[in-house]
Amino acid sequence: MARVSVEIENHVARVTLTRGNKMNALDPAMMQAIVEAGEGLMGDEDVRAVVLAGEGRAFCAGLDVMSFAAMAQGDPAQLLEPRTYGNANLFQQVVMVWRKLPVPVICALQGVAYGGGCQIALGADVRFAAPGTKMAVMEMKWGIVPDMGGMALLPHLTRSDVIRRLTYTATPFDAEQALGWGLVSEIVEDPLAAAMDLAEDIAGKSPSAIRAAKTLIGFAEDHPDDPDAVLLEESRVQATLIGKPHQMEVIAANLQKRKPDFG
Repeated sequence: MARVSVEIENHVARVTLTRGNKMNALDPAMMQAIVEAGEGLMGDEDVRAVVLAGEGRAFCAGLDVMSFAAMAQGDPAQLLEPRTYGNANLFQQVVMVWRKLPVPVICALQGVAYGGGCQIALGADVRFAAPGTKMAVMEMKWGIVPDMGGMALLPHLTRSDVIRRLTYTATPFDAEQALGWGLVSEIVEDPLAAAMDLAEDIAGKSPSAIRAAKTLIGFAEDHPDDPDAVLLEESRVQATLIGKPHQMEVIAANLQKRKPDFG
């Protein structure tokens, strides 16, 4: 069965986890399909924003328990330690591919986002959640630690004490608490509609400037103790945009009071 669908319209790619009958739980086939979906968008210049969602009553319930049992019978080090996707293994790339995409990714959450599902959501640029959505850093429930990129992402989003509490206890928390901790961007009645609206808004902006902005934000996050490097990178990136066709079209559209047309 197909695990993920990808639909592209008006420069927005809608990526949907389609294992709704299993609450979009992550088995090996689903993890591979998620990575393939993300990497398939990597070089698509027509795509300007991505919406990531799950069908049915949950975004993603986390790792399929039966898949975990099968993995534990082998040598975990041989499976986890090799870097098969640049700086990541398959499990980490399920999450990090969305952060590595050169365009913004907006995630729509409903039901639950547990374990790996929570970490996938953290890989997005923006997260909309339905009221009552439950999230959890669930790995400690199974006697393991978060290993799908969560430790690379969480320190950029929330406080150390929050990370430690959630990791040590595996206690689920609701969207309202997630909002206070910075793990959810906004709570809305229809997260998918909100995600699509934001993606369409972003898709109407300068494609080159949006891509540059995502890269620049990532650079700043990766160099928190080197403001000199960040300031220099700001200037370098800006110099690649000023006076170029996309920027000139933005200026013309503003002066003529119309939407820009980037082709």
